[in-house]
Amino acid sequence: MTTHPLTLERVTFRLPDGRALFSDLSFTFDPIATGLVGANGVGKSVLARLLAGTLPPTSGRCHGGGRVFLLPALSGLPQGRVADLAGVGEVLDALDRIAAGQVHDEDFNCVGERWDLREQLRLQWQHSGLPADLQPEDPAARLSGGQAMQVALSGAWASGADWLILDEPSNHLDARRRAQLRDALQRWRGGLLVISHDRELLGQMACIVELDAQGLQRFGGGYTDYVHAKAVHESAAQAQLDHARQQHRQQQRHARELHERAQQRQSRGARSARDANQAPILLGLQKQRAQASAGRTAQLQAQRLADSAGRLRDASAGVTASAQLVAFAPPSPHASQRVVRLQGLQLPHGCRAPLDLILQRGQRLAVMGDNGSGKSTLLRVLAGQLAPRAGSCDIGVPAALLDQALATLHAGSSALATLQAACPAIPVADLRTRLALLGLDAARIERPSATLSAGERLKAALACTLYADPAPGLLLLDEPGNALDLDALHALETLLGQFTGTLVMASHDPALLQAMQPTHVLLMNETDWTLRPW
Repeated sequence: MTTHPLTLERVTFRLPDGRALFSDLSFTFDPIATGLVGANGVGKSVLARLLAGTLPPTSGRCHGGGRVFLLPALSGLPQGRVADLAGVGEVLDALDRIAAGQVHDEDFNCVGERWDLREQLRLQWQHSGLPADLQPEDPAARLSGGQAMQVALSGAWASGADWLILDEPSNHLDARRRAQLRDALQRWRGGLLVISHDRELLGQMACIVELDAQGLQRFGGGYTDYVHAKAVHESAAQAQLDHARQQHRQQQRHARELHERAQQRQSRGARSARDANQAPILLGLQKQRAQASAGRTAQLQAQRLADSAGRLRDASAGVTASAQLVAFAPPSPHASQRVVRLQGLQLPHGCRAPLDLILQRGQRLAVMGDNGSGKSTLLRVLAGQLAPRAGSCDIGVPAALLDQALATLHAGSSALATLQAACPAIPVADLRTRLALLGLDAARIERPSATLSAGERLKAALACTLYADPAPGLLLLDEPGNALDLDALHALETLLGQFTGTLVMASHDPALLQAMQPTHVLLMNETDWTLRPW
């Protein structure tokens, strides 16, 4: 299969409010395994839609050879049918109409060579371990987050496309299925563009492309090579910024010295003119020449200052600001050391074995297991959002849950309004600062949450969880790294190390789990669980 590059030619895309997300963007994506990274909200998902042809640019052109299959990022509860989630609903509908005896050219064109699509999907789902009774016509809402991602990926593998563009394809997948995804991508022989912040997945890419406000920049090699190249680049950019600052300060100091000397000469000239016995016309000519010379000097100095300030602005633009998180308030002290006590607890979904568990203040529990084993269900029970099927669940401290559906955010409310409701005692200016340090600027935090990117919504929900009032003594995080950009991931890892309460986190990200510094790990499957030290 010969796959042609995907090319952007002077592409500009403007948002509905008129702001330019991209301006005059030109770039070529070669048909090799490419990872696309960048800050949340910079426009990675929009760029994917432009390249796939599902969204037209405001100006410019996107072109390439062959057919492109786009897997959008999954967020919230999946909607529609399972077939639509796999991106093949139209093809299956066309197959059904043909099987019913209808003859329409558009149906045959839609099907193309994919006459065995149903069988391909069945084999894909069987290999993935999805429910044996799953049908394309079933509602997608019956699936867990991990199952929904497996279904979406099955449509990619069965697409027969020349290019795959996958937006956060490892989100919600457990460790075993993430390994299956990496194996499948290694076997893929077409063009491949993966939008991800999964560091293991990025590690097997042939190159990394970063999208930022300046455009697109290519880095050869996988994630480790990218990190090294970025460190070298940022070190050089910082050195250039330091030099530009020094030069600008010198220029400002030189300008002050010239101004002071000019004033001194002017003062001496005025005294000499009073003492000298010269004709008024000669004195006037001397004054005009002095003023002209001083004007030329001032103009030259102003230009030098402007040039110096411009170089400083350019150097500042080349330095990447790292995401930060403001340390949250420590949990209030409680009389009891015991935070969680589960006795004979049976989950309403997932693991069927009764769970006995005691967590003390300051313990850190990593919850791991296959998709569907009940990790999210356990966290919802601990948060008091879901009743157990049997047994008891006693929680002795305030608890806060960040779930995968981001239930703390309301689509019509802004991030700032939601955070104000969660932290009514904190001044609005402080809340704005905390959101800004998460990478959410003043304009974004005033918009309805539904208009934010997946990563921006996660950051807003994370802020509402971390800074809740009262401060959580039990912090429950369900895949908190999903959709966070790389800088925010590093900031989250730092913050988790600072939390002094009891922490329970479900995650499939090895680096994030290691940064959590767990004291214990709870391994879950559908029939049993195991608690052991980390």
